[in-house]
Amino acid sequence: MAKKTSTRTLQRMRDEGTPISMITAYDATFAALFERAGVDAILVGDSLGNVVQGRGTTLPVTVDEIIYHTAAVVRGTERVHVVADLPFGSYGVSTAESVANACRVMKESGAHAVKLEGGRRMAELVDQIVGIGVPVMGHLGFTPQSVHAFGGHYVQGRGTAADDLVADALALEAAGAYAIVLELVPAPVAARVTEALRIPTIGIGAGNATSGQVLVCYDMLGMNDAFSPKFLKKYADLSGVIRGATEAYVREVRDRTYPDAEHAFED
Repeated sequence: MAKKTSTRTLQRMRDEGTPISMITAYDATFAALFERAGVDAILVGDSLGNVVQGRGTTLPVTVDEIIYHTAAVVRGTERVHVVADLPFGSYGVSTAESVANACRVMKESGAHAVKLEGGRRMAELVDQIVGIGVPVMGHLGFTPQSVHAFGGHYVQGRGTAADDLVADALALEAAGAYAIVLELVPAPVAARVTEALRIPTIGIGAGNATSGQVLVCYDMLGMNDAFSPKFLKKYADLSGVIRGATEAYVREVRDRTYPDAEHAFED
């Protein structure tokens, strides 16, 4: 069996200057393909609310749904580091409930770590969760669970807000977080945060000075023609491939050329 990529592996990669590749996945088939392609880590993000469930935000995603999708990803992989998002409302309301939800996600999904959003206000909770043996990845900058508080999808950390972002990152590190996602942050600010920390930073829309990068798999694979933010590079056009393949299937079913003799059983 392949050696697991652990929190220590990611820290060593950061220390050695080896960029960390991370991608989202929500099922065993995609997860297995990404592992075979060489990714270091998979995030089972609450972005499943958008790309799997068709919702407008991540807010309705539940703990049960995160557990279901994370367990599928874990079953499809052997080596990669698997991180499960803690969904909106599952943490930050009460410490006891937050810790219980983090433990439940770890126990029932097989995840190797959990991720939560927020800076200094979450530091005490991070300390509590880490203290019982659950690795925590932080998330700063634009935090999707706060989309309504932000008033939309906007770059964070500009101007004097950069100081707050650095302070938040240092607080999470001090509380025991082993890595931090930086989303929609100006590249120079993300570089400053990365320089200030001893732990890895994982960027999405945060320039290339972070310790690694993460993208939503459906976005990276070009499965949504309508979604093309500035930070996104589409490495494939699967929307066209899938549409073309499906059109061919429909056409052959209707003209009865599928199934042909090659794809049928004889007596």
